[in-house]
Amino acid sequence: MKTRINLRARSDQRALIDRAARSLGKGRAEFVLEAACDKAHAVLCDQVLFNLDAGRFHQFTRLLDAPPARNPGLDPLRAIKTPWKDRAAKV
Repeated sequence: MKTRINLRARSDQRALIDRAARSLGKGRAEFVLEAACDKAHAVLCDQVLFNLDAGRFHQFTRLLDAPPARNPGLDPLRAIKTPWKDRAAKV
């Protein structure tokens, strides 16, 4: 279900938003909503304190403690020789 969000902006703010939206080929509403959602996700992801019930906490710690799954797409990156390892050996 969609709902309406109304807000007021100064004319210079609206012009800036319109210019940016046009540069991406988007409408004002789409641009503003996408930008607001991006910011909301960033704010929520930056939270350092969150509450979990016992079951979710157990699941969370189990996932943190589990070894990472193998990702074959990363193998070429892991094969690259890092310049700082050579430099550290010479020092």
